[in-house]
Amino acid sequence: MYETSTLKQKIKLFLIILIPILITQIGMYAMNFFDTIMAGQAGAEDLAGVAIGSNVWLPIFTGLNGIMLAISPIVAQLKGAKQDSNIPVAVKQGAYLAAVIAIFIGVAGFFLIDPVLGLMNITDDVTYIAKYYLITLGAGIIPLFVFNIYRSFIDALGYTRISMIIILLTLPTNILFNYVFIFGKFGFPALGGIGAGLATALTYWVSFIIAVIILQKVQPFRHYRIFSKWIRPSLKAWGEQLKIGIPIGFAIFFETSIFAAVTFFMTAYDTYTIAAHQAAINFASLLYMIPLSIAFTLTIAVGFETGANRHRDARTYSYLGILIAVAMSVLAGGILYIFDDGVARLYSSNPAVIELTKNFIFFAIWFQLSDAVGAPIQGILRGYKDVKITLVMAFVSYWVIGLPSGWLLANYTTLGPYGYWMSLIIGLTAGAITLYVRMFFLQRRNIRLYNM
Repeated sequence: MYETSTLKQKIKLFLIILIPILITQIGMYAMNFFDTIMAGQAGAEDLAGVAIGSNVWLPIFTGLNGIMLAISPIVAQLKGAKQDSNIPVAVKQGAYLAAVIAIFIGVAGFFLIDPVLGLMNITDDVTYIAKYYLITLGAGIIPLFVFNIYRSFIDALGYTRISMIIILLTLPTNILFNYVFIFGKFGFPALGGIGAGLATALTYWVSFIIAVIILQKVQPFRHYRIFSKWIRPSLKAWGEQLKIGIPIGFAIFFETSIFAAVTFFMTAYDTYTIAAHQAAINFASLLYMIPLSIAFTLTIAVGFETGANRHRDARTYSYLGILIAVAMSVLAGGILYIFDDGVARLYSSNPAVIELTKNFIFFAIWFQLSDAVGAPIQGILRGYKDVKITLVMAFVSYWVIGLPSGWLLANYTTLGPYGYWMSLIIGLTAGAITLYVRMFFLQRRNIRLYNM
């Protein structure tokens, strides 16, 4: 990340940072995709076990990963303020905290995994696969969390291509491990869906080791000496990261969990409706990688400019990112509208499922437009370290306004299952509006105070 003086320079730098992040996010999404597809080839129970295990793990991970994301605005602001000497301390303390959180999650999971799976109406075979999928996956939690600290550090410096390279290297590794452990190749036993958990854990270790080698050997990361002059864990430093990270994590959790809640309510409908819902959500999740990647980019850019007290530049990056996200969303919406039948046929050959999927896709066009505004603004506010208010806004928008309105529409109008998708549109739109208002007044205040 470096200072720019013209809009053309800002656009160029923004895209240089954004494109690798987008490829990285799609690569990470692809890992889960291949886990599911390859487990499905082993059997229906394996597919169900992996799907349930993933649904238990992903909301927890995405929420806790918010704490790891806090290192990005911390490093970006230190870099913008030219306080490079403080960056290694922040990264080292972040790695300590990540390891402690991972250990806590592992211990909690050991005691809670059986009660949680026991609440679900699933067969013993599926329960067994889901349980040991999660247990084997747990072997990679510590390297995963620490890797995310290192990745956030690398990205905050503007070297997002490095993260992209790490993920592109580990994606084929994940596929190879899946092949070996799911189907029992090269003398290893066939573990089915459980093998997908082991493969993912080993992939986390590989990505962690690659990141360590890069930070130790490659400039400019070597300059920061992350693995030299070890320091003691500091509760004060952890508190600074948690102060930013916990609100980020809960805000992300409130948003992702509303999708899980909608999926839960969908179980009241027939199998075709559930299948169509899952297909449309899966494709919509792929499209979400665009505004999510723009949000990560904005956190870096806004954090850097804010640290240097260039608040007008921070505002310029903010609107640049929002405009790009909206433009991409409109383009994606147009493609979805025109090729909805082709997208639906990617997931099923059943005419009833295809037709229902096309109906859900129509609603997806609208809520991904709201995401194109809301997600980037969340990234902007993280860049300012303004995260507490977003936590409240997320809870109110998604769980007080969105989900209850969807329940009413689904049960007291003719919309039926589509009413729950309306809850996504309503909740995400409410969130986008309130977040924009917060960003507008925050930026105006910062510019006014700096010009005084």
